[in-house]
Amino acid sequence: MSDLEELWHRMDEKILYVQHLVDFAVVDLPNEKVTKLSRELLALEELMEKLNSCVLQHKEYTKQLKEIDSCYKKYVESLQEMKDNFPPHMPRTDVSVSESDSRIIKDKVPEVFSFQKENIKKPVKSLVKAMEVLTLPEFESIPQYMKGRTLYDQVNATVHVVNAAVTAKYKILHQSVKNLNNHTRKLHQRFKDEETKDIKGQCFFVEDDIREFTQTKVDKRFQGILNMLRHCQRLREVRGGGVTRYVLL
Repeated sequence: MSDLEELWHRMDEKILYVQHLVDFAVVDLPNEKVTKLSRELLALEELMEKLNSCVLQHKEYTKQLKEIDSCYKKYVESLQEMKDNFPPHMPRTDVSVSESDSRIIKDKVPEVFSFQKENIKKPVKSLVKAMEVLTLPEFESIPQYMKGRTLYDQVNATVHVVNAAVTAKYKILHQSVKNLNNHTRKLHQRFKDEETKDIKGQCFFVEDDIREFTQTKVDKRFQGILNMLRHCQRLREVRGGGVTRYVLL
């Protein structure tokens, strides 16, 4: 029993008690005493009506809260059911670089910034081009012999891996050589050596960049996805010197 209901019950008992006094003692009490008791009885009855109204209102609020709670639970169950039964061929918003790739990128990219922060006067403006993910119609336009069993999400996950590697590469290239450590200086020199006059000023990557900045395995499956991206005009190949360069479009 709630505090409000208990108070209402006690008031009801008090009213019955006062009524009992009036009924059985009216013949023995002076008129002014009877009048006073009657007034007290009326006041108690009015209070009881107010308390009763509060109790009813409280019960109505409780009922509404239970209905809201029930609707909320159904809503959560519906969302979970949709998540568990999400079609694998539909695009997802959570396609991103794998945790292992993110960890490697975080471990290696900070090596670029080995210089003191107080030497930074102005932030370096980012000129890195990012590859856009494929739309579902673009993925479906890829010939079946080229797709094989590759899923839509796997292709876009590779897009994110490529973007992460390209971002890490060009963060190194945008720094002065004197501010780099030994490892990143060697990388900086390799990046420069791989650049040709045909692709100068364009964002590109090679397979070694994927190996350097991610843990993605560069195998036939990965190369097959690059062919799909080339088919969808996301990149083009430039060969020379025994190195295949993938230029972002």
